[in-house]
Amino acid sequence: MSAVPGADDAARAVAEVVAAVRDGGALLALDFDGCLAPLQDDPERSRALPAAVTALDRLAGVPGLHLAIVSGRALGDLSAKAEVPAGTHLVGSHGGERGHRRDGEVVPDSVDIDPAGARLLAELTAALERAVAAVPGARVEHKPASVVLHTRTVTDGDAAARLTEHALALGDREGVDAMRGKAVVELSVLDVTKGDALAALRSALGVDVVAYAGDDVTDERAFATLRPGDVSVKVGDGETAARFRVADPDAMAELLTRLADALT
Repeated sequence: MSAVPGADDAARAVAEVVAAVRDGGALLALDFDGCLAPLQDDPERSRALPAAVTALDRLAGVPGLHLAIVSGRALGDLSAKAEVPAGTHLVGSHGGERGHRRDGEVVPDSVDIDPAGARLLAELTAALERAVAAVPGARVEHKPASVVLHTRTVTDGDAAARLTEHALALGDREGVDAMRGKAVVELSVLDVTKGDALAALRSALGVDVVAYAGDDVTDERAFATLRPGDVSVKVGDGETAARFRVADPDAMAELLTRLADALT
């Protein structure tokens, strides 16, 4: 469905999360780029908005509320950029990496790739690196179980489009999960998604309600896996399966602040 933008969306989302926490507990999971942090051409400059960081610090002490950051970033990079409270669950690489914050550092879960998957990942990586060498502004990011094409800083729109199609064609083979986002194509050799990660966290934490907010095409996979009683928030414009919508990361920070006000 398409969520209808409106001033009441944030208030209704907050009310449902508050009710879930008081009724037995909930998982609050958030995308990072475009949700907590405004999108940047240079991803190294991305940081969560101060208001969002403050709200998450307040929410970390609420009994019955579990926090998670779910991102396409590699786990170590996500931990360095997110500025999240201790105990926050971290999901990187669109579900391919998992861990949590403890004593100011990330404690990762293991990522297991079989020999065939490792060989396939090496082939995909080599092919993408050859392709981007001829396109100024394009770059390849390496993750434990995937390789990522970034075209946000490519000034030639036609070249960016051709490179994107080339990456998607590379992903059209058995054993590869191709995910297309905003100026990004990620090719993973693990069959995992943000939705899978949320389901695993729901089970591990024993909560009935998951609240998830995100802005990108890849977040739609997560929205589609949520249950009818869950809370889903789309950040920004575009068609979505989410039940609620807020305008931008600033509005998302305001929603988190209102949630903290209601629960603390």
